[in-house]
Amino acid sequence: MIRNLRNSAAFWAVVGALVLGVVWEAFVRLRDVRKFVLLPPSEIVETFADNPGFYLDNIWVTARHMLIGLAISLAVSVAFGALLAAVRPLEQASQPLLVLILVTPWVAYISSVVLWLGAGGPSIIFLVAFVTVPAFVYATVGGMRSADPAARELFASIDASRLEVLWRLRLPAAMPSLFTAARFNVGLGLAAAYFAEGAAFATDGLGEAGKRAASFNEGSILWTTILCAAVLGIAGQVVVVLLERWLLHWHASQRAQSTP
Repeated sequence: MIRNLRNSAAFWAVVGALVLGVVWEAFVRLRDVRKFVLLPPSEIVETFADNPGFYLDNIWVTARHMLIGLAISLAVSVAFGALLAAVRPLEQASQPLLVLILVTPWVAYISSVVLWLGAGGPSIIFLVAFVTVPAFVYATVGGMRSADPAARELFASIDASRLEVLWRLRLPAAMPSLFTAARFNVGLGLAAAYFAEGAAFATDGLGEAGKRAASFNEGSILWTTILCAAVLGIAGQVVVVLLERWLLHWHASQRAQSTP
């Protein structure tokens, strides 16, 4: 049993987190780092414990912004990516827009988004969806084009409709790459939500609480919101992994490797 525990990924993840926490705590204590610059984990936990309801409410708000934005992004990207996968000239023509979205800093246009959509939720959700579209689109196009050629010939031989080919062949082929993109977009979407909540005049959310704490030089609250956002991101990654194992149990990447 102990041997199995030592061989589990969860065991070593916990060990890594504990080591990180100890090193972090020791560094801050020994170097006497100012609270606003970096707060030790023990004080972050104490700050959270003093008012857990406040942080849990804001975690839920940020999670909602991130999830809605990612859901919209995924739906739009799969539809758009399927079109690009079928029409190569259109894919090439769309590259400047996708690259522009990737490389343009959010701070350059968040004010325009707020003026266009208004303060609060709409602007935050738009930014999350907007910045996560390229990764989902690239994953969709690459995955759909990687569908097994033999399977494509089989579908053509039975005169399958384009919708059947899309649903039964191309979309399943794209799912592994979509889950890979989802892991990346969970972090990107969370960062966008946190930033937008502080810049879009929101009344709640971790980003709004963090910005307000920074304005009043309250380092303990600021770093607690940052750590709460990190925990939310980790939870999102875990959910993506579990969904991937459940939905892609048939795929080679999810099968247990045989011991040589």
